[in-house]
Amino acid sequence: MTKSSPSSLYHRHRFPSDVIAHAVWLYFKFPLSLRMVEDMLAERGIIVSHQTIRTWAEKFGCQYAANIRRRSAGQFDGKWHLDEVVITMRGKKHWLWRAVDQNGFVLDVLVQSRRNTKAAKRLMRKLLKRHGSAPRVMITDKLRSYGAAKREVMPGVEHRSHKGLNNRAENSHQPTRQRERAMKRFKSPRQLQRFLSIHDPIANLFQLPRHKMTSTGFREMRSFATQTWREIAQVRAV
Repeated sequence: MTKSSPSSLYHRHRFPSDVIAHAVWLYFKFPLSLRMVEDMLAERGIIVSHQTIRTWAEKFGCQYAANIRRRSAGQFDGKWHLDEVVITMRGKKHWLWRAVDQNGFVLDVLVQSRRNTKAAKRLMRKLLKRHGSAPRVMITDKLRSYGAAKREVMPGVEHRSHKGLNNRAENSHQPTRQRERAMKRFKSPRQLQRFLSIHDPIANLFQLPRHKMTSTGFREMRSFATQTWREIAQVRAV
């Protein structure tokens, strides 16, 4: 285990930095509940409550995700795939709007109560603010709200609207569904937005197109992603 220096990210925390970083990595990398992470750490002799793990996930996860975003700034361009999916919380329907690039990396998410043109415009403006420029092509399903919003927010962008073209964005919702089951549903729009704002950048870091590379290439890319994670989390290799 590594000990925290007074100037480090983990100053005044009782547990070593590698324990905290590992717990956060487990929680966001795999579809695990907080209690599952607690049990996995206990098996290694690390006794920590799931409430503490929740605090670590929220505090340090936000900082890790922000660091990953800074490192990836300017890398997402070309095609943007936009899609929306319904999420039911406490008996009320909400809409999770998501944008991914042509390689499946999540650009941004926005939880909203409506599935209309105003909601689509909010997502597009958030994307433009975060990424600084418009894509070359925007691909969506046949929801007409996308076309109406694009004409106002990104009038010069090519828009392709076809159900079959948007499988990449639709598939990007699957990890959220897995977490929804593991967490026994999300409790509120705020919780969902906060969770995904941390989860998706970390997922981007470890997203490796295994079917497109050799086993050696995959291992090299995985090692690079792991090393990047250690730099972001400020921990040394074991």
